[in-house]
Amino acid sequence: MVTRIPIIGIGPDGLAGISPRSRELLQQAEVVFGSEGALRLLPELEAERVVIGSDLPGVVERMRSFLGRRNMAIVAHGDPLFYGTARYFCEKLGPDTFEVIPHVSSMQLAFARIKQSWEEAYLTDVSTRPLEEIIDKIRTAETVGLFTSEEISPSRIARELLARGIDYFTVWVCENLGGKDERITHGELAEIRDLSFHPLNIMILKRHPGRPDKPRKGVRLRRFGNPDDVFAQTLPKSGLITQAEVRAVALSQLDLHSGDVFWDVGAGSGSVAIEAAGLVFPGPSYAIEQDAADYHLIVANAETFGVTNVRPVFGTAPEVFAKLPPPDAIFVGGNGGEVARLLEACYAALRPGGRLVTNVGTLEMISATYQVLKRLGGRVEVVLMNLARGVEQLESLRFEAVNPTVLLRIEKT
Repeated sequence: MVTRIPIIGIGPDGLAGISPRSRELLQQAEVVFGSEGALRLLPELEAERVVIGSDLPGVVERMRSFLGRRNMAIVAHGDPLFYGTARYFCEKLGPDTFEVIPHVSSMQLAFARIKQSWEEAYLTDVSTRPLEEIIDKIRTAETVGLFTSEEISPSRIARELLARGIDYFTVWVCENLGGKDERITHGELAEIRDLSFHPLNIMILKRHPGRPDKPRKGVRLRRFGNPDDVFAQTLPKSGLITQAEVRAVALSQLDLHSGDVFWDVGAGSGSVAIEAAGLVFPGPSYAIEQDAADYHLIVANAETFGVTNVRPVFGTAPEVFAKLPPPDAIFVGGNGGEVARLLEACYAALRPGGRLVTNVGTLEMISATYQVLKRLGGRVEVVLMNLARGVEQLESLRFEAVNPTVLLRIEKT
């Protein structure tokens, strides 16, 4: 009877790639535990197979029931103690219960394939900690190695980084390392953000020489009315931001004061909430957004502008309103087809004397919004804004029209 349970690391070549002793231990085992992928690499074994899935406590209980009665072995990809399950088993059954025999880690193999050092790299598994935390670590790292997942793929990571202006990394994606269909893709983040990869991959990022943690901005930021392209926006939705001139007029109509509580409902990239934050400081400016990509843009844009009182809120309006303090002013953008329900909820949430401003761009929405606001607040101020921006063409100046938009405003008496 084997006194300790061997935890044996294997590579894509299965039994052929491990030591004679590891092979002997596996052949002696009556029960072999491992992931589906690891067990598939060992078709020669005649032992009973137990798949290690999401129910790790159940697996531990099964191991405990076999202790002293049956020879067991555990197989894992690469190094079992490097983001593997060996640590969990050692914690639950005691380290003296096991013997760990590592193989070359797929992370180690990936860095060897691209001939880069990993001694000072930030290494992690994206399935073990929040993505936002990982991105914050990447922002200041020189070299990064990531075990990705089907949900958080290399393409998604590239998109999330680019959305925050973190564009200063060269990237390698190493798929199926050691297998017959091994593939290594090398490029810039923008070049891989729309590609598809096999779920078994390692993503490596290498910082461009001399690049800062954040890209420098070439324009001086204004208190409000900043150019549209200063704000990071989601593609292909760029251009749907509340235009700079409309934003400036809307903020004037909102009549914001220091200490006010402000809500930006349907905040998009957060341009209105961010500029309003400077006017209500130290009061809070809540940016309410239901789109996950836009929510992250709000966070990134608030960092760019250095405003600390923006409060991004991920959720659907008006469901999230109950969690927020009553506002002194509300700006409503992107109210879609449920205009009546949304505006009624916004008006009900306003403090007495509060201001509500919304902007719409179609004839149908103008009419529907006006009727709702008229019923709620009586007098409705309506401003039609037709804008044209000067554009130099050769030696002449012409004007380029911006889509008309209408601002509607009411006060709560």
